[in-house]
Amino acid sequence: MLVRFLRRNWPDSAEIADLRQETYIRVYEAARRKRPSPVRPFLFFVARNLMIDRLRHRNVVPIETLADADWLNISDHEPAPEQRVAARQELQFMQDALNQLPPRCREVVILRRVHGYSQREVAEKMGIKEETVESQMAKAMRILTDAVAERRDRAATGARRIWARRK
Repeated sequence: MLVRFLRRNWPDSAEIADLRQETYIRVYEAARRKRPSPVRPFLFFVARNLMIDRLRHRNVVPIETLADADWLNISDHEPAPEQRVAARQELQFMQDALNQLPPRCREVVILRRVHGYSQREVAEKMGIKEETVESQMAKAMRILTDAVAERRDRAATGARRIWARRK
């Protein structure tokens, strides 16, 4: 039903598999927080919002295409030192989490999310079926989501301990 919905509402049939996969990932991530009820309308709501996001993204004009950006009058402020440290820590955490993935999952995630290849391109590049790319991507997202949740829980526990000591 989801694929039929996407085919009816999305003009580029080559992107249907990617839209389906991204919809499933978003639904899964939302369900980790709280299971949606009823599920079917939520699934279509997520798919619709994903298509809207993609359309918005297509309509954004890259700043590089502007001939003279001086009129923007944007000052170049460097991030504060604590922002740099936090960003480095976050990047290191994500690198560590990626390194913990099984090799095939890691390669799929890197090709899809870092290099921006489509599901079909990843399948061709790795010599596997598109369904395998999809399942490896879902597996990787589950593992990474669990890692992020675990990290967030550890941080919350640490903050509670600090507050408890201050009292």
